[in-house]
Amino acid sequence: MSEVFEGYERQYCEVSANLSRKCTAASVLDGEQKKQRISEIKAGLDDADALLRKMDLEARSLQPSVKAMLLAKLREYKTDVNNLKTEVKRIATSNVSQAARDELLESGMADALSVSNDQRGRLLMSTERLNQSTDRVKESRRTMLETEDLGVSILQDLHQQRQSLLHAHKALHGVDENISKSKKILTAMARRMSRNKWIIGSVIAALVLAILFIVYYKLTH
Repeated sequence: MSEVFEGYERQYCEVSANLSRKCTAASVLDGEQKKQRISEIKAGLDDADALLRKMDLEARSLQPSVKAMLLAKLREYKTDVNNLKTEVKRIATSNVSQAARDELLESGMADALSVSNDQRGRLLMSTERLNQSTDRVKESRRTMLETEDLGVSILQDLHQQRQSLLHAHKALHGVDENISKSKKILTAMARRMSRNKWIIGSVIAALVLAILFIVYYKLTH
């Protein structure tokens, strides 16, 4: 989970809650006060859109598993902002007549309380959704930590296996050297035996010739 994303998310939640309160207040105003409050709300909506864009960029730079979860959360936030924009349009286009205001005053703020209850319910729903998102983020962080530990364990096992392979390679290299030396020794011995065979054969041939010569000499004399 990105700390940068969490920072943007906290700012957005504060802005969203403030906008909900302002919408509730603006719905019972009229005239210049209402226009001023709507202007403040629109500026707040621009800030909310900017925060959502920053959150979107940050989420898309993360790993795919985390990115998918954060983008789903962003879609919920964008829906909330769109609902607030719709509410602002409704408030801006509504023209509360003087008779309606008198009726509202005579009814003792009953309708205002109803609107306030609706806004409060929506705020509570947003808070609950934020808490659920926070729980999901914590669970995702725990899963990521477990995955990280597993990855470290796997890397350690691979490192040990690599060391074992290097040791085996060195041992095989030593065996190859010993085999090469033994081969050279056997080759030298084979050459020496072959030379000795020729020498012995030559000596035997010389002895045979000498014996034949002696026999011939005795027979002729």
